[in-house]
Amino acid sequence: MSEAENTSKAGGFFKRVKAEFKRCTWPKRDELMRQSALVLAVSVVLGGVIAGIDWLIRLGLQAIGL
Repeated sequence: MSEAENTSKAGGFFKRVKAEFKRCTWPKRDELMRQSALVLAVSVVLGGVIAGIDWLIRLGLQAIGL
């Protein structure tokens, strides 16, 4: 395959990618902020749950002497 063919294929690929991005529906700023806050809140809550479970397991293992 020649370099010119590779360049034209790459150019065509990026043109198709650009066209696809134009067809996408992007969220509005307020929706994006709300969803980002929700993801952050869920991550913090799940982190707390995992830390709590870890703490309980560690306590249990210490109680039985492991």
